[in-house]
Parts: sequence; structure tokens; C-alpha cells
Amino acid sequence: MRRVGVLALQGDYAAHRAALESAGAEAYEARTSADIESAEALVLPGGESTVMGSLLVRFGLMERLIERIRDGLPVLGTCAGLILLAARIDGREQPGIRLLDVSVLRNAYGRQIASFRARVTTALPSVGPIEAVFIRAPKITDVGEGVQVLAEHDGFPILVRQGGIVGCTFHPELVPGAALHRWFLSL
Repeated sequence: MRRVGVLALQGDYAAHRAALESAGAEAYEARTSADIESAEALVLPGGESTVMGSLLVRFGLMERLIERIRDGLPVLGTCAGLILLAARIDGREQPGIRLLDVSVLRNAYGRQIASFRARVTTALPSVGPIEAVFIRAPKITDVGEGVQVLAEHDGFPILVRQGGIVGCTFHPELVPGAALHRWFLSL
């Protein structure tokens, strides 16, 4: 069983914890440096990326988190978590981890009222087609050479991987089955 921390400073961490537990992980809410140190993998949930980035800096967690990811800690960032991981945020400067070689545009699919679900095909045989839930979702507008695109929607990447860093623009924790979480645990 893998011990997986879910960053719990702000955002939708409870749903990720439940999805990870249903996928067989020992999941816990990560709020401190000790929580980050004890993680065998980490999930950065959706929420508000500027708030999460500011809290990571304020609580002195950002630098250690960056070091752990550079040292190989597997990390899954969804929606705002993807924004935190992104090397570039189109038209915006904010605190971030910046280790995933992608450019993102915040809230690119519209406001909360424009949220939607779409059936998408992934390049992951163990996952197959999944339902993707987009809520004020970012768009990945550019990917670096070392980034694998694992799923697309309307011509834009929505699920990417660079080594142990996985980013998705949607909310896999909001659909039954935890297929993406199960795949992430296999990394």
C-alpha cells in the first residue's frame, strides 16, 4: 500500500482522499513539512492556485516540496494543482512549483456556470475512456519536448505526464471508480 499525501491547505482535498482510499492507498491530509516528508506520493488538488501557492510560501513548504518533487516524489496535480506545477502561466505571475514543462491559461473554459463533463479517451490502457469534469478549468496551451500528452479535449491536452509529474486540467476525483488515481498509484 502506498502512503499518499493530499495537500490540504485549500481546495478539494477530501474528494481526492476518498478516491485514493478507494483505489487502495493509505491517504492522508498533508499540511505540514512532516506530512510532505512522509509522503510516498502527493496530490495537489483543485481549488484556487494563487491561494495555495501563497499558503505554501507562507507556511514555508514550497521549497521543500520542490526539492521532494525534483528528487522523484510522484505528484498528481489537478486543475489548480496543475497550475501550481506548470512552468508557465499565460498572462500571470504567481507563486508556483514550476517543474512541469507546460504553459497554462487559467479559467480558460469559462466561469463556474460554464462547468461541464466530457467523455475522453486516454492513452492509458489501464484507464481507457473516462468522464472528465471541467470546473473553471485551465487549458494547457503548450507542452515541452519531455511532456507526454495522455488525453486531449477539443484539440488541447488535458492530461500530461513528465516523469513522475502528472497534471490534468479536470477533476478525476469527482467521478466514480478512481481510475486515474489507481493508475497514478502504479507509478
